[in-house]
Amino acid sequence: QVQLVESGGGLVQPGGSLTLSCAASGFTLDYYYIGWFRQAPGKEREGVSCISALDDSTFYADSVKGRFTISRDNAKNTVYLQMNSLKPEDTVVYYCAATRAFSSPWYNRGEYDYWGQGTQVTVSS
Repeated sequence: QVQLVESGGGLVQPGGSLTLSCAASGFTLDYYYIGWFRQAPGKEREGVSCISALDDSTFYADSVKGRFTISRDNAKNTVYLQMNSLKPEDTVVYYCAATRAFSSPWYNRGEYDYWGQGTQVTVSS
């Protein structure tokens, strides 16, 4: 059974850091592009970051560039999202997703075949 499971969310103060994990089962992440998305209540799910299946190239939304870092550990079949300098507006549910290939930009959520259940990140003092 193909499954993605996010973990690592929680409550953090503004300026703090969190690392989200996306663990895969039922398939090997090595051959997949892995994206992180986030969604606030009543808003569309937006792309945060993506790591390439080919050469581990990384992509970021402008809103997180310089603060977030995506990486993968193929031995653990896991992708990470290191989030630094967190802001209250980063408070949303974060999802990871996987796809073998794109026909449109990485932040198009329609391109992804598999999704995790999401993990809540709350940035508040």
